[in-house]
Amino acid sequence: MKPRLYAYAGCDTCRRAKKFLEARGLAFDAIPIREQPPTKAELKRMLAIYEGDLRRLFNTSGGDYKAMKLAERLPKLTEAEALALLAANGNLVKRPFLLADKSGLVGFKQPEWERLLGS
Repeated sequence: MKPRLYAYAGCDTCRRAKKFLEARGLAFDAIPIREQPPTKAELKRMLAIYEGDLRRLFNTSGGDYKAMKLAERLPKLTEAEALALLAANGNLVKRPFLLADKSGLVGFKQPEWERLLGS
């Protein structure tokens, strides 16, 4: 499976992640996260990578997260409810969101990406 990079064109962090991949000649599918959020199955895979930490999958600095008061609500949501919210609203998903065969990353911290994908 070719890695899937869910990103928002207006996001500087997403642009840096895309440049990182391109500079290393890594093939990937770029998917607009707002128009086509990750599926529940993809979110569940990423959740397993982050050892069940739902908060890591959320864009906690985003306007939608704040407007929906998810900082208060998230601890009370079931996993299924949280994943349904993320799958329905790409603005809630932490970006960039990179999912590969057996690995994945959310957010762009270059040292993490280098460890996973090589420098």
